[in-house]
Amino acid sequence: MNKGLSSSSIRRVFSTVKAVINLTISEKGLQARNIFTSVYIPDDAKTKTRIPIPVAYIQQIQKECIEWDDEMRWLIALISDTGLRLSEACGLAIDDIHLTAQVPHLEITPHSWRALKTKSSKRKIPLVGMANWAANRVTRSGDGKFAFPKYCSLDGVKANSASGALNKWLSTRAPKDCVVHSFRHSFRDRLRAIECPSEIIDELGGWSRANIGSQYGQGYSLEIKDKYLRRLTAEATF
Repeated sequence: MNKGLSSSSIRRVFSTVKAVINLTISEKGLQARNIFTSVYIPDDAKTKTRIPIPVAYIQQIQKECIEWDDEMRWLIALISDTGLRLSEACGLAIDDIHLTAQVPHLEITPHSWRALKTKSSKRKIPLVGMANWAANRVTRSGDGKFAFPKYCSLDGVKANSASGALNKWLSTRAPKDCVVHSFRHSFRDRLRAIECPSEIIDELGGWSRANIGSQYGQGYSLEIKDKYLRRLTAEATF
């Protein structure tokens, strides 16, 4: 707390510690209590609400991505029209990009160098708008295994490095307190604005399903998801 971490961040760290100790107690058959379970962490007012980036700003940022046309801008462009988490985007392999499929799409799947946050995070996302442009630039320029080798290797994803660089560039181009993760909040709002069904929104963003019924079946097809994403990106004027 003296280092300035919010209570929510501290709880996230402690949840990992508790999980490690619980697994050890279980695997070793110990008759022990996990002492980290009862640690009191007081609430504070440091938690920030992520602010979505307005559409007008997104369009201007996307326009600049085309002008700069480099790896960092491809990453921003890809996230802006897919709602990907930064670690998901940075950890993409070239083989995860399917541009020649009937519906061009990304396949978000776990890798040895990058796990996924939740089970629902495994998904396929149609490539439209600036995401399609970025994916084409990546595949044409890539000569290795990774889509973004600057921020990913077999040793793992350099999410902190990517976040710092992207947020620094965005700081003069987006409203105050908006960061690269704000694209994900904007993505959901933009889908709401075109009246996209919430179940499709959850599938596109890799959010946990809201109800039991939505977990039945195989979900929506790429063709249907593509239809809504094309409506989403039709707002661009460049």
